[in-house]
Amino acid sequence: MDIGIKDSIVAIITTDRNSISNYCSVPIFYADTKEEKERLAVNLSKITMSAIHDLENGCFVLVRH
Repeated sequence: MDIGIKDSIVAIITTDRNSISNYCSVPIFYADTKEEKERLAVNLSKITMSAIHDLENGCFVLVRH
């Protein structure tokens, strides 16, 4: 059995520049529209081989499982 930390946050994508702290240790991508946010999330998830999680507060979090 493989035991260890495998999950990691790859990126955060949002349309609200005030919702995320600048001291966050992961890349933050800001989109101007909801459509752009969704497009960024899909493209970045393909590139980084990660899953998209909608926090339902205007933010997507990409997590590698």
